[in-house]
Amino acid sequence: MTLDAALLRAALIGYENQLAEIEKAIAELRRKLKIASPGAAAPAKTGRRGMSAAARRRIAAAQKKRWAAYRKAKKSK
Repeated sequence: MTLDAALLRAALIGYENQLAEIEKAIAELRRKLKIASPGAAAPAKTGRRGMSAAARRRIAAAQKKRWAAYRKAKKSK
């Protein structure tokens, strides 16, 4: 059983080495074709999108209107 396990480990190491060589060749071809790798498709965004003061006021007014309607409906019950 240990011989089989050792043989499988050796095969795994060999396949991992082949995989590394193939990935290196793919990266080289992508570099030559100027194609971005899948992991580096787009730079990560930082921060959040801004909202104008007028937009914040409109949202606040709409929320106050909804709460007023909710309180009115609750009070009438």
